[in-house]
Amino acid sequence: MKGIPPIRSRRGRRRRRPGKLHADKGYDYDHLRRWLRGRGIRHRIARRGSESSTRLGRHRWTIERTMAWLAGFRRLHRRYERKASHFLAFTSIACTLICYRRLTK
Repeated sequence: MKGIPPIRSRRGRRRRRPGKLHADKGYDYDHLRRWLRGRGIRHRIARRGSESSTRLGRHRWTIERTMAWLAGFRRLHRRYERKASHFLAFTSIACTLICYRRLTK
């Protein structure tokens, strides 16, 4: 959360943090909830033992689908590159190819 860059908005100045956060049961800790609440971020974190995380599915599906698309590129599936700049370049190329393939369908 601390490393998220400023979010561009249509009007006004850039936001420094997201408005809300969706997370699964792995992040169900009181200190995380307090930390988010103290920064003014609304959270939807499923509770362990009592809630099911199925309501989070429609939001998480987008992320998991995108990560699966990126995992299809062998060079990204295993990080062969030692330099972060090279890895970022290959990630950019993969994202470009994914977008191009989706747009040509």
